[in-house]
Amino acid sequence: MGIIGNVKEEIRLIRERDPAIHSSMEVFLYPSFRAMLHYRVAHKLYLSGHYFLARWISQRAVRKTGIEIHPGAKIGKGFFIDHGNGVIIGETAEIGNNVTLYQGVTLGGTGKEQGKRHPTVGDNVMISAGAKVLGSFTIGENSKIGAGSVVLSAVPPNSTVVGVPGRVVRRYNQPLPRETLDQVHLPDPVREDIMTLQKANSELINRVLELEVEVKRLEKEKKSKNNMKGNEKQHENL
Repeated sequence: MGIIGNVKEEIRLIRERDPAIHSSMEVFLYPSFRAMLHYRVAHKLYLSGHYFLARWISQRAVRKTGIEIHPGAKIGKGFFIDHGNGVIIGETAEIGNNVTLYQGVTLGGTGKEQGKRHPTVGDNVMISAGAKVLGSFTIGENSKIGAGSVVLSAVPPNSTVVGVPGRVVRRYNQPLPRETLDQVHLPDPVREDIMTLQKANSELINRVLELEVEVKRLEKEKKSKNNMKGNEKQHENL
């Protein structure tokens, strides 16, 4: 795809996924648009072995946009970064088609490993603001990573991940992330656990109260029987 084709594709993507845009001309102001133009040039240079030039172009993009995409990263079609400031994509990261990232996302490594050391992101994945995906593993297709999550292990396809460390809290019951771009209405497992504990505690308190009432009833019956036996003995003595 040539430059004109890339520009048209970026306009289509941004207009499809960002409700804040009002005209196609605004696309030229978007950091993600400028970062992706730099990335495509730098990536070609990187594949040709011109590593210094590739990094020079990518670093110019960082200074202008706040988005750091290593020229060695592999990015599929339909890639979109919303806002984008603080996004970091490592050298061996691989990103599938129709992936959406928000500001502050990191696709990074966990140390000084050699070889493949960054995540592989499947098709139709959405990674919400501030999420960190660290290590050489795969985020399965159609998955959604919640804002602020720290993902350190593989994620199955069609999953929703939240928390620190990230854990799967839902599977196979949601539309494609790129169709909703919903970063807010995600499951809250901590809240759900607290509500479960509160419910169990309430049931336990009610049971204890019932037992207390039953104990008082039995004590009352026992006392009544003892009184009756006492009266009977008195009558017998008389």
